[in-house]
Amino acid sequence: MKEVLKKNDERMQRRIDHLVDEYKTIRAGRANPAVLEKVFVDYYGTPTPINQLAAVSVTEARTLTIQPWDASVLRPIEKAIQMSEVGINPQNDGKIIRLIFPPLTEDKRKEIAKDIAHIAEDSKVQIRNVRRDTLEKLKKMKKDGELTEDDLKEGEKKIQKSTDNFIKEIDQIADKKKKEIMEI
Repeated sequence: MKEVLKKNDERMQRRIDHLVDEYKTIRAGRANPAVLEKVFVDYYGTPTPINQLAAVSVTEARTLTIQPWDASVLRPIEKAIQMSEVGINPQNDGKIIRLIFPPLTEDKRKEIAKDIAHIAEDSKVQIRNVRRDTLEKLKKMKKDGELTEDDLKEGEKKIQKSTDNFIKEIDQIADKKKKEIMEI
C-alpha cells in the first residue's frame, strides 16, 4: 500500500510541476524567455526550440532579444514567432530579433487572470483523477485480499489528505500568479 500511496503523490507532484511550467509561458507584460518554450522552428526539416538555435536574453524589462548562432535561421525564427500564440510581432533588424512586450491593459489582465483560473481548475481535475485511480487500485488490492478493510480506510484517508494538500497548493500558485499579473 505504501508503494501505491507514494506513486499517488509522485503523480500529483508532476501535475503541480506541469502547472508551474504552464504558468511560466503566460505572457505577463514583462519580457520572459519562457514564453518562447512552446515555439518551434523548422530547422532543416526538424522542429527545433528557439533556445537551441539562438541566444535568448532579456535586454530591458519589456524587451526580449533573440540572436541566432546561424544567420540563415533568422527569418524562420521570425516566421515561427509570428505563427505562434505568443501574440507579439517580432522586429528583425537583419542580425537579431527583438520582441517588445507592450504594457497590459486592464481587459488583458482580466483575460489572463481567467486563463490562470482555467489552467488551475484543469490541474485540480487531473489531481482528482489521480485520486480516483489510486482509490480504485486500493479497492482492487482489498478485493484480491492484499489489504484489510482497516488498511483500505486508512489508505483512503491518506489519499484524501494528500489530494486536499495538492489542491491547496494549486490554489496558492494560481493566486500568486494572478497577483503578479495584476501588479504589473
